[in-house]
Amino acid sequence: MNAERTFDADKIDFRKKFELDGKVIIITGGSGLIGRAFAEAVAQYGAHAVIADISAARPMELAGMLETKHGRRMIGCELDVARREDVERLKNETLSEFGRIDGLINSHQNKTARFFAKFEDYTDEDWDKVIETNLKGTFLTCQIIGGWMAENGGGSVINIPSTYSVVAPNQNLYEGTNLGCPAAYSASKGGVMALSQYLSTYWAEKNVRVNQITPHGVWNNHQGRFEQNFAKLSPLGRMSYNHEVAGAAVFLLSDASSYITGHNLMVDGGWTAW
Repeated sequence: MNAERTFDADKIDFRKKFELDGKVIIITGGSGLIGRAFAEAVAQYGAHAVIADISAARPMELAGMLETKHGRRMIGCELDVARREDVERLKNETLSEFGRIDGLINSHQNKTARFFAKFEDYTDEDWDKVIETNLKGTFLTCQIIGGWMAENGGGSVINIPSTYSVVAPNQNLYEGTNLGCPAAYSASKGGVMALSQYLSTYWAEKNVRVNQITPHGVWNNHQGRFEQNFAKLSPLGRMSYNHEVAGAAVFLLSDASSYITGHNLMVDGGWTAW
């Protein structure tokens, strides 16, 4: 956007800056734990949400619920983000329905059946599946959908790396649990971070802002021992909730963040501040 050239803050409607009225926001992984919160948040702020996810996640069902609740057109799209033809179809269906795309949130990820296997035991197949979805999928959505925005007036891209793109896992967190942080996940999300930084300058002149949100410890009925471990290691003393991540997306999609690009907004309860 072209910001108003003024230093008189009283001329600015700051509340309006956070609104997303009429904007079309695509959310990959939109039926997931954090994706659903993103979808609800952008809908509450006036946007048309495009829920993109695998068929098992029933993205059309969620889109229908949001449409009924908010009285505004929402659509769902089934896809595999690692398939170019699927992402092209997502772009085309969105443009056919709305004629525009204003924002993209890449909240997809892949956890295979053997996701938490030891590093020494990780198979090529599991490694490839995590990398394909998390990194290649983000490459494709950015290239195809972000690329469209770059040639059509601009927009906002939000990618979701990981705390473990920023710091190494604290292995004490997983003591007494069957959880862990696979190297494939860290590697794929580290790639997402590097790609995001690259695109933030690559598309700056095209008015496409590329930022990141890094959640950490989002509660999803975790084992009690894991929650206890987490609380001891977190400055805020607890896990987060999906709705606590969504506000960051509203900010980065809106005109309130018009001079922010190349930023990684850590929603981690201070985890990386130690």
